[in-house]
Amino acid sequence: MALKRVKMNIDRVLDKNLQDLVRGIRNHKDEESKYISDCLDEIKQELKSGDHQAKSNAVGKLLYLQMLGYEISWAAFNIIEVMSSSKFTQKRIGYLTASQSFHADTDVLMLATNMIRKDICSSQMYDSGVALSGLACFTTPDLAQDLANDIMSLMTSTRPYLRKKAILLMYKIYLNYPDALRPSFPRLKERLEDTDPGVQCAAVNVICELARKNPKNYLSLAPTFFKLMTNSSNNWMLIKIIKLFGALTPLEPRLGKKLIEPLTNLIHSTSAMSLLYECINTVIAVLVSISTDLPNHTTSVQLCVQKLRVLIEDSDQNLKYLGLLAFGKILKSHPKSVQAHKDLVLQCLDDRDESIRLRALDLLYGMVSKKNLMEIVRKLMVHMEKAEGTTYRDELMNKVIEICTQNNYQHVVNFEWYVSVLVELTKMKDTQHGKLLADHMMDVAIRVVAIRKFAVGQMAILLENSHLFAHNSQRKGICEILFAAAWLCGEYAELLPNALESLEAMFKPKVTSLPGHVQSVFVQNIVKLYSAIIMKAEVDGDEAKVREVGQILLDKLPMFAQSSDLEVQERACSALQLLKYIHKLLDKGVPVSEEVSFLFAGDLNPVAVKAQKKVPIPEGLDLDQWINKPPSKPVEVQNKASIFSSGKDDSVLRGESEKKRRKAKELSEEELKAQREARLQAQASNPHYLKLGGPSPRKAEKAEEIINVDDIPIETLDIGMDIEMSKGLDGLASSDKYYLEAMNAEKSKRKQKRKEGKKGKKGKKKSSAAVASDDEITPTHHVSSVVDMPEGMTAADSDNEDDDQKDEIIKKLDINLDEPLRDDEKLPTRQHRVEGTHVLPEPVDNGSAILEKKKKKKKKEKSSSKQAKSERSGSKSLSAELAQAGIIDTPSSALDLLSPPDTSSSTVESAAARLTNGSNDASPNTSKKEKSRDKKKSKSSKRHKDKSLYEVAEGVTTPSKEHLSGTATPTNILDLSSLNLTNYRKLAADENLSMEFEARVSMQQANTLVVSVVFENLNSSCTLKSMDFNILDSMNTKLVRETSDTAVKVPFELMPLVRNEAQFVFSVQSLSLPQKLKGTLVYILKDQEGSSQQKLDFRLVIPCRDFLVAVPCSADSLAQLLAPEGQLTAKYSKRLTVKTDFKTTLAKLSFYAHAHVVEQMDNTASLYASSTQGHHVCLLVKLQGELLSIDGKSSDSSFLSNVIDEVTELLK
Repeated sequence: MALKRVKMNIDRVLDKNLQDLVRGIRNHKDEESKYISDCLDEIKQELKSGDHQAKSNAVGKLLYLQMLGYEISWAAFNIIEVMSSSKFTQKRIGYLTASQSFHADTDVLMLATNMIRKDICSSQMYDSGVALSGLACFTTPDLAQDLANDIMSLMTSTRPYLRKKAILLMYKIYLNYPDALRPSFPRLKERLEDTDPGVQCAAVNVICELARKNPKNYLSLAPTFFKLMTNSSNNWMLIKIIKLFGALTPLEPRLGKKLIEPLTNLIHSTSAMSLLYECINTVIAVLVSISTDLPNHTTSVQLCVQKLRVLIEDSDQNLKYLGLLAFGKILKSHPKSVQAHKDLVLQCLDDRDESIRLRALDLLYGMVSKKNLMEIVRKLMVHMEKAEGTTYRDELMNKVIEICTQNNYQHVVNFEWYVSVLVELTKMKDTQHGKLLADHMMDVAIRVVAIRKFAVGQMAILLENSHLFAHNSQRKGICEILFAAAWLCGEYAELLPNALESLEAMFKPKVTSLPGHVQSVFVQNIVKLYSAIIMKAEVDGDEAKVREVGQILLDKLPMFAQSSDLEVQERACSALQLLKYIHKLLDKGVPVSEEVSFLFAGDLNPVAVKAQKKVPIPEGLDLDQWINKPPSKPVEVQNKASIFSSGKDDSVLRGESEKKRRKAKELSEEELKAQREARLQAQASNPHYLKLGGPSPRKAEKAEEIINVDDIPIETLDIGMDIEMSKGLDGLASSDKYYLEAMNAEKSKRKQKRKEGKKGKKGKKKSSAAVASDDEITPTHHVSSVVDMPEGMTAADSDNEDDDQKDEIIKKLDINLDEPLRDDEKLPTRQHRVEGTHVLPEPVDNGSAILEKKKKKKKKEKSSSKQAKSERSGSKSLSAELAQAGIIDTPSSALDLLSPPDTSSSTVESAAARLTNGSNDASPNTSKKEKSRDKKKSKSSKRHKDKSLYEVAEGVTTPSKEHLSGTATPTNILDLSSLNLTNYRKLAADENLSMEFEARVSMQQANTLVVSVVFENLNSSCTLKSMDFNILDSMNTKLVRETSDTAVKVPFELMPLVRNEAQFVFSVQSLSLPQKLKGTLVYILKDQEGSSQQKLDFRLVIPCRDFLVAVPCSADSLAQLLAPEGQLTAKYSKRLTVKTDFKTTLAKLSFYAHAHVVEQMDNTASLYASSTQGHHVCLLVKLQGELLSIDGKSSDSSFLSNVIDEVTELLK
């Protein structure tokens, strides 16, 4: 032993610690992966050692490697071993690693429940703290359900450190197990008045997070929070409370009226910008919920706007962003208050931070009116010319269009001005909003009839200069404007000043470099223009012109027929065939213009946005069904398709090849110098770029030498509009012309009003009325709102598909907290199993009320009765509490509807107190006979009398006497202790070892089964160690192992005459048949003479009834399941003879079948149970004399028959 200890000490000294690992990784940068793989091999060896310090050192290194991205899930069991260490330093490493690497799918978490409970209930404060902190990171629904009661008990701990951590952890418990909210809410409510400010702040945080999802459930806490808000000086807690009031105010408007004054006082007095911002946000929410037209609230709005202006003018970019964000919220309810600060918002457009510029753009969208639209758009376009970067310039262009088109062109008075704005936007270089411009150009020309002639004239000029747009042939580029130009010129050809010139403009050589969809529109509208030209020529009697135009088309249309785009080819070929047929008719002297015009007769209206969704699906049409069989070899088809087309337009391919050729060219010194200047300029204007100290004189001299002032104007001219394009588009209208006309008209109106104002009081009244109506300027043109919809549908039809759905967790947490607790809402508590001779000891930390003295009981009863009286006297409705706190006026019926029912809060408190003690609390009406019977049982079980006989195993194998969630012990049957019932069954035994097992299931994990095996050493002189438990897996049931095809090691040794329990997890696919598995247990028998290996074969049989769970069910729900049209189609019956009374028989049946007794009348009863995979089982039991009949219905016939057969065998 001494040599072994010396060797372990030497190995510990030679082991690498975390610092050595980090140092080694830095020294092996070239071979980092190889070095880490070697370290992982060393770590695996350290984990196999028996030294806890070496294991914790290895787990610490694994934590660092996990942070680097390496997978460490294979060491989950070793992490739990370190978590179970008795030393805090090692335990902390284990929990930290678990919080980083464990997740909901980690299998070993189910086995760590008892260990985590032991740490949570530890007498050492920091052991409990580290367990609570770790559990918050890897909480699962099962852990939340099993440990909720233990965590809830810590909410009343005498140590504020534990109370605070327990309260914060309860929020994670609520998310994973929402049923814990109602039982624990009274204690959480009590912590709002805790003496420790940290605990109080934690309770406020948890309730505010819950109220953010379902605020209406927490309206009853308004008096408490109002008191905290007026008395607390903790800014962070005030922020949370004020946020909560912002969510509660829309539910109770009278609450908002009382909040205005304290919030206004906070805005005046606080120096914390974060608290100021939240106060302003809440004031805005309050003003939205109450009547905002009252004169008292205008001062509050002005105060908020003034404070926000201070934030926006601050040099801190974060405060400026928040100020603009709050401006947007005020703009929705009080637009005039924000419009007065238009100049400040426009100044933000020149800010270096792009996020602030974008937020200012969003504000301008809501500040626009008919009066200032032209001015704002003009400033935005001037700003667009100076903007750096195509992304921000595109965003500016998008915002200009959104501002003009909002609410169906509500603020546009002069549409000629708007068309000129769209045309001017086409001059912007390298924009990606060409399609957007084209769409809106077509929209305004189609919907505003009076503007069509002007718009078509502008489009004709763009077509004549189409060669200027052909250089940018990318999709969504500026060339997309030619799509709208060609379509409008063809659709409204009669409005063109010279249709023949527009027709010839569509045949320019560079047109073929445009994208395919633009060329296809060109071909289509060439035919439309041809139709309009020959119609006019035939009316004038000019047959020569008809033939001349037709010949032009026959000569130039083949250029489109040779296009690589299939759509362009098809349209060009169709147009050529149509022209040849027309020429044949012309040769015969037949007039064709009228017939050709019929091809394009009728007006085209815009299609509604939701028109496609409104199209009814024809009967018999299955949109999910394949029209043709899917291709068997998709790879070959894909290769064949790539032969014909590469999926891109030829223009796009040519553009990409040109870019590659440009990149291949070597840059000259001048180009490198220009790039360097651009980079330095971008760095100087970027607020996120970290700059060093001031430049040295030498660097400043070099910088002056590099920058050439003469070159700067040339570079800036290329940023905004294209020079060549602006020169070629001389005939286009300018928006400045219409802006100056509007300004001159405004000045003349003001002069006229001043003259009228001098005529006296009547004149003043008239002028003031005129000023008030200045904003109501009538538009010069009418905007059509006609859109195409499917037959029988209108645009106002409801569309339920767009409705937002609540998250499932939010739905589960939508709980009425004012109702008293019901019996079925108790949290799962630790309790004794009713097992006859196989009673295992309860956990050490279980506070059983049976062991308490009578004096303590009497004191508790007195204190509880006093507390109940005080609570009954102090319990009031919600309206009374709000009125007493000064939040609202006299209570009315509106708040009475929100108040809880007239029940004393002591009911909730007593129910929560009962949940803490669970079923271990002794009933006050327990008879003396039952107590004497319990004493006799404890004396008869000498083997289990002393807990010191058990070996306290580390990790996962502490003896467990608490039920898992959904265990099979029925709660609605009388005391079963006299029946001597047990779920433990014998598994195998030899002269040294005995094994018994019990199967447990959980409704949260449908395909998981936990088998709890009790190992008992029958030998009085030998120790059993190195026990390997193995199962031969079947296709349906498999043992969950750490590695595949290996036995599961039982993590404890058995001293002579000692029992201990271990749990093994199985995955099960189907539950219809009993699970029969073969297994072996290999162990080493060690005595004074030596050691020998033993083997014990066994057969594990898991009946179908073990997969049932007693789920509470009402009589009405059971009647719906048993209805003829219900889903229970399988039936099965069984008859047998019993010699016990009906009460005893029903108790046994409920126990063995894990069923809930729904209803009982005389010798007839109905029971209900559900399997973990959702199989409903309904049983009707009747006893006539000694003949017992069991009739069952279920959704699975084989499962039902097996369950009834298994239960009847146990009842015989």
